[in-house]
Amino acid sequence: MGNPLDSLGEEVNELVSSFTSQAIFGDLGTVGFTQYSFWFALAVILMLVILFVFKARQARSLVPQGFFVNGMEYLVEFVRDDMCKGLLGDSWKRHFPFIATVFIVVLANNIVGIIPGCKPGTGTISTTAALALCSFVYFIACGIKKHGALGYAKSLAPAGVMFPLNALVWLIEVFSTILRLITLAVRLFCNLFAGHVVMGTFAILASLFFEPMVQAFSAATAVQAGASVLWVAILLVIYVVEIMVAAIQAYVFALLTSVYIQIAESDED
Repeated sequence: MGNPLDSLGEEVNELVSSFTSQAIFGDLGTVGFTQYSFWFALAVILMLVILFVFKARQARSLVPQGFFVNGMEYLVEFVRDDMCKGLLGDSWKRHFPFIATVFIVVLANNIVGIIPGCKPGTGTISTTAALALCSFVYFIACGIKKHGALGYAKSLAPAGVMFPLNALVWLIEVFSTILRLITLAVRLFCNLFAGHVVMGTFAILASLFFEPMVQAFSAATAVQAGASVLWVAILLVIYVVEIMVAAIQAYVFALLTSVYIQIAESDED
């Protein structure tokens, strides 16, 4: 009876490689539809179905009834009050549709990715970069709309600072603004990717310790299979943590987008 851990490295490498974007049809070098595109589209479709069902049930009564309707209303109110009103002040109504869309799209993809056998649409850097680019373009456009193109560019440097120090500060602020695009994309991708690799690793451990008993039952293999209980228990704990991470990362992504909008529209120099 060999040590199950001997093949762990190979199994984990295979697990990690399975997260690489692969074209379902087409070509990644030109135009292709990857498995992440599929799961992203599926998550968006499920999100739209849930929202339509919510609106249909909500319209049945003036008073919210049922766990589903009340839960959805709480989610909408949470986005409105915590991410929009609390940060954006009087302009919150203008930005609420975008912030709510960003939050729900990211949340839906994160949650779908936790379902066994599924992958998160946000589990590849290309998807998270596209989402981050949408937020980046949006808050830059908000700043330009509020201050004008030249005014927004000038607002990146604080008033009252003498040349050449103000030019240096301006360059730092430009770099910092561009860095927001990168950090939004990388933070979301890394948290989702790392979490799924950890869950997959413990699932592999449970399988490696259980398989010998299936192949040849004996007292030794039965004892070894008992270790699978430990790995499964840890996996369940990590699974619960990943559900929390999925919600938290959607919240952080939308909250930072809201913060960047507030900064772009700020009148303070």
